[in-house]
Parts: sequence; structure tokens; C-alpha cells
Amino acid sequence: MSQTDIIEVRPTLSEFLQDIVDTRRVDAALDWLGNHPPHVIADQLARMDAVRAGMAFRLLDKDLALAVFEELEPVDQQQILQGLRDQSFRDLVEGMAPDDRARMLREAPAKVAKKALAGLSPRERRMTASLLGYPEGSAGQFMTPEVVALPRDLTVAEALGMVRAKGGNAETVYTLPVVDTGRRLTGIVELRELVLSKPETMVSELVVTEPAFARATDSAEKAARLMRETNDINLPVVDSEDRLVGLLTIDDAVEVIEAADSEDVALQAGSAPWEGHYMAAGVFQLARYRALWLLLLLFAATLTVSVTDFFEGTLQQAAHLALFIPLLIGAGGNAGAQAATACVRAVAVGEVKASDLLKVIWRECRVGLVLGSLLAAVGLAIGALFVGPRIALVVGITLVLICGWAATIGGTMPLLAKKLRIDPAVVSAPMVTTLVDATGLIIYFTTAKLVLGI
Repeated sequence: MSQTDIIEVRPTLSEFLQDIVDTRRVDAALDWLGNHPPHVIADQLARMDAVRAGMAFRLLDKDLALAVFEELEPVDQQQILQGLRDQSFRDLVEGMAPDDRARMLREAPAKVAKKALAGLSPRERRMTASLLGYPEGSAGQFMTPEVVALPRDLTVAEALGMVRAKGGNAETVYTLPVVDTGRRLTGIVELRELVLSKPETMVSELVVTEPAFARATDSAEKAARLMRETNDINLPVVDSEDRLVGLLTIDDAVEVIEAADSEDVALQAGSAPWEGHYMAAGVFQLARYRALWLLLLLFAATLTVSVTDFFEGTLQQAAHLALFIPLLIGAGGNAGAQAATACVRAVAVGEVKASDLLKVIWRECRVGLVLGSLLAAVGLAIGALFVGPRIALVVGITLVLICGWAATIGGTMPLLAKKLRIDPAVVSAPMVTTLVDATGLIIYFTTAKLVLGI
């Protein structure tokens, strides 16, 4: 056999790590873990089952273990914690940032959360308890309370001295909120400005007044998208009386947006969102998340069957009409799904509001009619070639009407959902497609009766 006939099959990272864990090759495992950054290790642990992940995690030294642990999703963190001994458990939870710890405990079983809180120092317990008290999905849940806040009446030299003294306990010092004597937010100053300014300069001369900020009870997704719009790496978070309570940092903002987008994608595809790594999810777990939506869509699809049954007489008089049913409902469903996806995305990023409903209807209706006209030109040519001009005319007219209708429905439903305070992503593409299938057939057969006189 020549060398060209030999194909080397190399295992993936996760397969290699699983293999050395399974065979108890501790030295090889330590070498692998020591030569990969925390985010890569975390990704591989999330792909493994609970036993293997726990075994690999125990081989990490204390500092690396904490860095890897904070990269994991809460569901994967719980899996690791349940396999640790008491002291290891306490050390790991104590070392986490308060906001990360609060998110993990919020989703953990009551027994795990109680055990974790009991093992914290009084200071860490107070911070964690305060974060747990904010509403689900709020900015207060994701912010860090460990902040260096500066009074306005300091010099640059004094401010830098305060940063050096207190910065070790803060999650970030790049953005420094400036507060008055009542701890009310009056502005921010960047660390860069302090470092580059003369020592005798007053902080008040460098402060950016009226900075972007979020309320602790605001949606975390709204606050994160505000950071994207303002290009801030940290966003001050205040309470109802404008008192500083924390900072939303860029790493947490990215996680919030990623989680929101993942949920939207799952809902738009007609599936329930799941937690944890896709590769670690079991077959029956994934099937369970998708089954409910498929059942709902199956019942909705009975509308199409009912419409076809109602117009059975029309089909018997012009059997050639049946040839174009898949083409028409496919074109209408696709047009509706495109409009729904575009509108959900526009709502999510703040480009469209519920008050724009009439503008969106008018806009999508015209877009649909233009697309339908383009498809109708093709449909007329195909129809005339195979079934004659009269059936072709029915197909052409229907394509124009069905695409205009589908685009209008697809663009309108997410905004109506928003008005009703329902997540627009729930208006999934499969749901719009199913609705357009049934109504599209009504348009088709009604057009045929009018044009053909049957």
C-alpha cells in the first residue's frame, strides 16, 4: 500500500480528551489541559457527560479551574458542582464573580443553591443575595456590584490612588462611575483619561456628564443592546433613585445578546430553546424540545386539508389546478417566512417598534406584490407551456396575490405579538408558513372560480 493510500484520521479535541480521561492517563490529561486556554477547555467539558467532565475538571489547578468554571453555562456549572467535595465546592463558588455566581445559583436546584450560599463569606453572601432579588432577566441580575466609584471633588492623583486601593476587589476599572455624596450617578470617567491627565487635574474636568445608563429593573437584553449602540464597554446600572448599584460589563452583555438571539432562532425555527451545549444534549432531549411545536403545527396544517376538501368540486372540474398547489403554497410560505424573519430581527435590534405597524404593513405588502409579479412572469410561462393560457393566468394572478398577502402577514404578526406583549420570535417561520398555506389555497381556488367560471 502506498503512502497516498493511507488516510490519517485524527480525533477531535473532545474525543481526544475523553479518551485520555477514560483510560486514566493523568499525565496526558494534565498536559492537554495545561496547553489550552480556559474557553477551549470549557467548550470540551460542556460536550462531555457529567462523569467525564467532573473527572477532567478535578485535574485543573485552582486558578485555572475558576477561569474555566466561569466560561461554562449555568447548567454545565451545576453538573460540575454536584460532583465536587464540600471544600472544593465552597472554594469554587467563593471565587466566582458575584453576578456569575447569582446567575448560576438562580438556575441551580434548591439544595445546591442553599449549600453554596451557606459556604460563602458574609460579604460575598450579601452581594449574591442582593443580585438574586432582582427580577428575572433584568440588568440587575447580570451587573457586577463590585465597582470603584469616584467622588467629583478628587484630583487625578487622588482618583488613581483610590483605584489602586480598591481596584483589586472590582471586576473592572476601565469605566469609573462618578457619584455625589448620596451615591447618585453624575457621570463617568475612563481610566485612560485619568492615566493620560496631569496629576493635579480635577476629576470633575474629565467627567462625561449624562452618560448612558440602565435601571436595575430594566431588561438585560435592552441594556446590552444599548451598550452596542453606544459602543460602551461598561454600562452604569442605577436604582429607581439614580443611585449607582453596579456596572454591566461587556462580557456579560455579549452573553445576554447571545442567549436572546439563540432563543429567537430556536423559536423562529419552531422549537423550544434549550440550555447547555448542543453536542451534550441527548436525542430524546432535543426531540422533546421540538415535539410540542411540531404537534401544534400539525394541527394547524389541518386547515390546509379542510380548504382542499371544501374546494374538491373545483378541482374535479379543472384537475390541472392540482399540479400547481405545491408551487403556490411553497412560494407563499417562503415569502411569509422571509418577511417574518426580517421583521423579528428588526424588532429585536430596535429598528422597528409596535407603533410602526401600519408602515410595515404598507411596506411589506408592496414588497410582496413586487416579488409576486416577478414569480408570476415565470409562472405564466411554465403554465402556458404545460396546461394552457387560462390555467397559467390563474397561477400568475394567484402568485401576485399570495406573495403580497404572505409578506403582509409575515411582517405584521411579530408586531402584533409585540403589542400583545408576546415575544415576537414566537411568531415562528413554520407558523407563518402553515397559516399562509391554508389562506393561499383559498386565494388560489377563489381566483380559479372567478377566472375559469367554474
